[in-house]
Amino acid sequence: MIEEAPKECESVSDVFEILMNPEYVSEIEKINDCYYYWDKIKYRVPKGVSPEAFWTAVKQSRIIGKNAYEFSACTFFYKETNKMQELLHNFDMNFGGTLASSSILSDKNRQYYLLSSIMEEAIASSQMEGASTTRKVAKEMLRKQAKPKDKSQQMIFNNYSTIRYLSEHKDDDFSPELLLEIHKQITEKTLDDPNDEGRFRTDDNIYVVNGITGEVAHTPPSHTAIKKTVNELCKFVNQKSSSFVHPIIKAIILHFMISYLHPFVDGNGRTARSLFYWYMLKKGYWLTEYLSISRIIYKAKSQYEKAFLYTEHDDYDLGYFIHYNLKVLNQAFEELNNYLERKSKENEAMMEYRIPGLNERQMQIIKICAEKPSSIFTSKDLETRFTVSVKTIRSDLEGLVSAGLMQAVPLNKRLTGYARSKDFELRLREIKGN
Repeated sequence: MIEEAPKECESVSDVFEILMNPEYVSEIEKINDCYYYWDKIKYRVPKGVSPEAFWTAVKQSRIIGKNAYEFSACTFFYKETNKMQELLHNFDMNFGGTLASSSILSDKNRQYYLLSSIMEEAIASSQMEGASTTRKVAKEMLRKQAKPKDKSQQMIFNNYSTIRYLSEHKDDDFSPELLLEIHKQITEKTLDDPNDEGRFRTDDNIYVVNGITGEVAHTPPSHTAIKKTVNELCKFVNQKSSSFVHPIIKAIILHFMISYLHPFVDGNGRTARSLFYWYMLKKGYWLTEYLSISRIIYKAKSQYEKAFLYTEHDDYDLGYFIHYNLKVLNQAFEELNNYLERKSKENEAMMEYRIPGLNERQMQIIKICAEKPSSIFTSKDLETRFTVSVKTIRSDLEGLVSAGLMQAVPLNKRLTGYARSKDFELRLREIKGN
């Protein structure tokens, strides 16, 4: 649980004095750009200033120019800070930009990376909700389209299928029917009662509990408010209001409201994160498909949970949750850029091994053979490395054997490996010479 903030200062003059002091205002702006809660602000209180007065001044600065939205389940507000505006501008400039025109990724590699990103998103989002399996096992199941063996694998399979479904339905309006269909797909064969798939909860026997302490972290609104709030949320998402709400912020609000409302007996978190993904695609942020957002969240799940708690504990100030999600989105974008940079360097290094008739996978295998002469490959290892079928990899290896660059090496009675041929360097020079 989080630390309770102090009561607001009753002395208006003390708070006014802080807000009129340029030095204090500068510090408050820095605090707001990070959207700190009391548990961090208390260490930044200027000397000689009452902590209660400074905390109240911070809260007042967030109320000035706030955006407020009222739903049956709750009324929340947020202030769009300079940092938020900076991040939103960067996303607007980049999320529909350079990747499409880039020569770094061929169409085939782009598809490989897209599938890998969707897999990562499905796995991480499920692991956050208790799915216990390794990424390697999960990816192998998804690539082979194998039947899930247990509940954890079923959760991941459902998430993967749902993400593909959302991509195909990104032009649909948000509706109770779409919400229920998403939940049905996400929870298929994972609930104690199958009748709860794609159905709003009908009682209030639901709590969000801290997994470590066992404390109740959130008590969702009554089930009687679900349908009305969902209809209000549909109107908010689908219609243009008199005051502009940035699409990314609207996607985050949708994420928060479904999580807060907890309209289902289970699967609320996965449904909420899927809807964020859906709305981003709907509003033209196609690069979202290449971002493993849930993987970033999963790495520091406690920060994700705190963003909810800060909002609920601080008078429903959604700035905490918005700021957190924008940071996650930015980190996912940076990871994508790092991947593209690594890919660019790999492509430059591959030029030395570019041989007519060999595909990119074969050239990568040849590069490894040249740099690590003792390497021995198996079809299964390479299947995992390149995210392709065993049949495709075997064809690649047999092609390299036919070219005289590799040779088959029996590893045991059943398993065959592949290593560079004895005349590898000579044959490589001959081929390049041709």
